[in-house]
Amino acid sequence: MEWSLESVREMVAGGMQSIRECEICAFAIAMCVLLLFMWYCYRVGREHGSSPLRGRYLAGPGRIGGVVGGFMSSDCRGRGKGKHGSMLEEQNGFAFCQSSECFRCTSAGESLNQRLYHSLQDYAKRYTWSGMGRVHKGVRDQGRYLNSRPTIQRPEVFFLPDLPSAPFFSREVQRHDVELLEQSFPALLAEFESIYHQPPARSGSSLPPGWKANSTPRGQWWTYYLVNQGTPLVLNVRRCPRAWRVLGQLRTFIANNVFGNACFSVLTPGALITEHYGPTNVRLRCHLGLRVPPSCELVVGGEPQCWSEGSCLLFDDSFLHRAFHEGGAEDGPRVVFMVDLWHPNVAAAERQALDYIFTPGRLEDKEGK
Repeated sequence: MEWSLESVREMVAGGMQSIRECEICAFAIAMCVLLLFMWYCYRVGREHGSSPLRGRYLAGPGRIGGVVGGFMSSDCRGRGKGKHGSMLEEQNGFAFCQSSECFRCTSAGESLNQRLYHSLQDYAKRYTWSGMGRVHKGVRDQGRYLNSRPTIQRPEVFFLPDLPSAPFFSREVQRHDVELLEQSFPALLAEFESIYHQPPARSGSSLPPGWKANSTPRGQWWTYYLVNQGTPLVLNVRRCPRAWRVLGQLRTFIANNVFGNACFSVLTPGALITEHYGPTNVRLRCHLGLRVPPSCELVVGGEPQCWSEGSCLLFDDSFLHRAFHEGGAEDGPRVVFMVDLWHPNVAAAERQALDYIFTPGRLEDKEGK
C-alpha cells in the first residue's frame, strides 16, 4: 500500500464516518434501554401504588378491598363468620374463630408451608432473588423453626431466622415513628374519647359502634381496629381521621400484609389477658399509653414493664406475653394505641417480599373453600 496524502485523507474520512455510525447505534441502544426502564417503572408503580394507606378506604361505601367495613377482633380473632359459621375454639383464654377467611386462626400445617414457598417463587420470578437469603431460608425450613423454637419465643405463623431477639426494644430503634406517635398523644387521646363515649351500637349491647369485646378469663378487653391483618376498616377509619393521618405518616408501619394492625385497646380493672404468642418475629408491637392507671403491667418473655401516658413501649410479641390490670373500678381502664412496626433488622428488600407473600388473601387455601 502506497502512502500518500490522498490515501490518508480517505482513511481519516472513513474513520470519522464509522464513528458517526457508532454514535447513532449507541444512541439508539441508549434510547431502547431508557424506554425499557420507563416501562418497568410504570409496571411496578401500577402494581404497588404510590402509598400504602392513602385512598385504600375510599373504594366504595362500606367496603375496603372487598371486605365489608365494620370491626374485627384482636389480630383476626372473630374475623367474620364465613362459611363455617361462628364456631369458636378456646385456646389460652382467647376465642379462635374457625373461619377459612381468618389467616391466623386457620391451622398452618404443611399446606401453608407449600403456599409460602410458591408465593416466594412467584415473587422472585416477578422481581428478584437478590436479598432473599433469609426469607428463602425461613420459608424453606419454616416447619422446623416453628416446632423447635424455645417456649419463650414461638411465633405462631412465620419465623424469619437470624433476627436479633429481645422481649423489649429501645425506642431508638424506631425513633421517628415513636416520636411522631408521642407528639400525636393529645390528638389520639381526644379521638379515643370521642369513639369510646358514643351510645351503644344496638340494644342489649354495652359497646359503642366499632368496638369489639375479646375473650378473657376475667375482666373486659375491648379493641377498636383501624387496620386489622393489613385491611383498613372503613367505618372505624371514617370516625378517626386524625389517627388515620398519623398512620399514614409512620415510616415503618406494616400497612400491606396480614401482620399489620392498628387499634385502640382498652383493658378494664380486674382484666387479664393470658399468656400467648404473636404470629411472627418480623414486627415490633408499639403501645402508646393513653390512660395508664396504677397496677397495670405487661410481661414479655418473663420481663415486666409498665406503660406510661404519652410514651411508647416497643416489644416483640412473638415472645410469650400477658397483660393485666389489677386496679379498682375507681382507677378506670387502661388504654393504649397499638401499631405494628417493622423489626428494624428486616431489610427493605425483605419487607417488599414479605408484603407480597403475606398480602391479605394471597395465602388462602382455595381448595378448602
